[in-house]
Amino acid sequence: MILKDSKKMLQYLDALLTYGNFTRAAKALYISQPYLTQLIQKLEKELQVEIINRTAKHLQLTEAGKLYYNYLETLENETAKFDDQLSQYTTPNGTTIKLGVLSTLGSYLLPLFLPQFLQTHPDVKILVDENKPQRNEANALDGKIDFYIGQNPETLSSNLIFHECGNHSYFAIIPPTSDFFDQTKTVLPLGSIPMAELLGEQLLLTSSGSAIRRQVDYLLQKYQVQPNIAVESDNIFTIFNLSKLGTGVTIVPEEIIGSLPQQPAYNLYPLSDHLISINFFIAHRADKTLSSVEQDLITAFLAPFN
Repeated sequence: MILKDSKKMLQYLDALLTYGNFTRAAKALYISQPYLTQLIQKLEKELQVEIINRTAKHLQLTEAGKLYYNYLETLENETAKFDDQLSQYTTPNGTTIKLGVLSTLGSYLLPLFLPQFLQTHPDVKILVDENKPQRNEANALDGKIDFYIGQNPETLSSNLIFHECGNHSYFAIIPPTSDFFDQTKTVLPLGSIPMAELLGEQLLLTSSGSAIRRQVDYLLQKYQVQPNIAVESDNIFTIFNLSKLGTGVTIVPEEIIGSLPQQPAYNLYPLSDHLISINFFIAHRADKTLSSVEQDLITAFLAPFN
């Protein structure tokens, strides 16, 4: 098999199905478009059947492709079962907890609570599975992970129980290239920029399907704005840094901004919580019986925001 890593191949296929074409999928995966195209072609040659329907406007799986996708999911399920069985020997005196989280979100949230939790529970082993929100939710429902950590739980399956924290604000990053930039200020007054005009700027956005993007898409629809999107990325830090350098306006949660610049190299424009806000959550299957250690993990997750 050309690519034996079923997890990686599922990520490639998920990206193709999400973005609908090879160029945007490759960009989201941080690989080249020719590499992704050739990989799928070689795989189809090995399988002796097409797995991608290229005649559709938005790429879809063929019937053979659906069968292959299910095969990859079965491999992932078997791998997860094997890891569970093996853990009793690799960590005989401890507990293993599997967390699913988007990589950029995990880079911010996990350091806030995991170090202290592990100090209290030194025998616990944490396995972090970094995936897109849709995959994390599916893995939580299938029992492949113990907890799914995400943001804005409104669309979560009713078969998951979630514990949320906070109500965190968003800011628009106004670069010096924008007409709204004010070199005399760091933070612009709330309400000083009409929302429709702000959304009409050249935008840098997180990829479709992310919690932040869903909220921005709602605003675009609400204010009937056809967006001018210059850059899309799975990595919110990439978008944030590009915006600061003048590539375009973006919208980010307050948690990633960090310290303010001494000189106003860019402006922060606060957005009303009535329009857009962010809540973090940790979720598990509704039928899961939590151990005392797992309950402690939830408490540790919520603690930094209380």
